[in-house]
Amino acid sequence: MTGIRIRLLREDDWDGVVALEERAYAASGLSEGREALRSRHRASPDTCFVLEHAGGFGGYLLALPYPLFRCPDLSRSEAGGVRATNLHVHDVVVSEELRGRGLARGMLRHLEETARAGGYRTLSLVAVRGSQVLWAPLGYRARPEIGLPASYGPEAVYMAMPLSPAAASAAVPAPAAAPAWSPTPSTDPSLGFPPRAEVG
Repeated sequence: MTGIRIRLLREDDWDGVVALEERAYAASGLSEGREALRSRHRASPDTCFVLEHAGGFGGYLLALPYPLFRCPDLSRSEAGGVRATNLHVHDVVVSEELRGRGLARGMLRHLEETARAGGYRTLSLVAVRGSQVLWAPLGYRARPEIGLPASYGPEAVYMAMPLSPAAASAAVPAPAAAPAWSPTPSTDPSLGFPPRAEVG
């Protein structure tokens, strides 16, 4: 499709990101607010992208390193960067007028290439509002035993998938013990992708 490109998120994109995020999530109580969203970007600016359409804002993807089988609380900002071999897809939203064209999948493919180049071994996310049926065909495996912050809502499910071609047929390893979320602030700030995503 002409007039479409994926680029790194810039400072002048924030009004568009915040407005689109609120339209996507406010009604379901999953909206984070500007500061929390910006903190996800600060944690990993090289893995946060914007979908540019005909020179305008068409959507965004926020992702950051986060330990496998863990995720951030939507009600908290990130405290800083964390080192991990897992890249957590926090959020993917395409503007209403561009949905249904496969653009979210294009952004996800771009993220996968970026993750492989960066040496990440897995991708993870939190599927909300029953969206795990959209993620399973893309290779994400549901891990219902993983405890999640209440901020994601009752239907949220943690999902993960291996990245390397050699590991594509292997199962994502099980956690040593199913870690439950703790409200205590962690020293390794993280991110959460509440795909929270509009896969269009």
